[in-house]
Amino acid sequence: MYYFWKIWWKLTGWKLKGEFPRQLPKMVLAVAPHTSWHDFPIGIAARSLVRAGKIRFLGKKELFDGPFGWMFRALGGTPVDRFSNKGMVEQVADLFRSNDEFKIAMAPEGTRKQVTKLRTGFYQIALQARVPIVMVGLDFGSKQVCFSEPFDPTGDEEKDMQHIIRFFAGMRGKYPEQGVGHLVDSNNV
Repeated sequence: MYYFWKIWWKLTGWKLKGEFPRQLPKMVLAVAPHTSWHDFPIGIAARSLVRAGKIRFLGKKELFDGPFGWMFRALGGTPVDRFSNKGMVEQVADLFRSNDEFKIAMAPEGTRKQVTKLRTGFYQIALQARVPIVMVGLDFGSKQVCFSEPFDPTGDEEKDMQHIIRFFAGMRGKYPEQGVGHLVDSNNV
């Protein structure tokens, strides 16, 4: 698949900016802005090109029980049971604790629509699992996938979220009006 994605990458004109921290066995990748279904193939291509290994994403358990469950698993999907006694954050933190190597990509907005604040599940998972966050910006304006340095959450959620939002603020999503740049000046930062 590497060569397929390499050709696709070249044909579409995307570039990588920054270094992906391959040496880290565990991390939460916060990927934003998430404004379109186009984000998914760009992310899959970037994952292949940086040779990041298996990076997972979350999906409701029911998706994996259906006829396309095999496909979601093959792409790196990890089921989460919405009806479990444990919340999503605790379920994913447990996956980090029970695996020697585990990387998961999450969209901090939790949707492709414009949001008034970022969700904090990705942050809480990293904090509970004691793993770094790597921010991955999808900048359609410059056609770049931008990697941040690994960032260890401090527990000061407000301050850490300001840092995260500032990284993404200049990134232009496929649909810029749905991005996160407006959050820099809001009271929700």
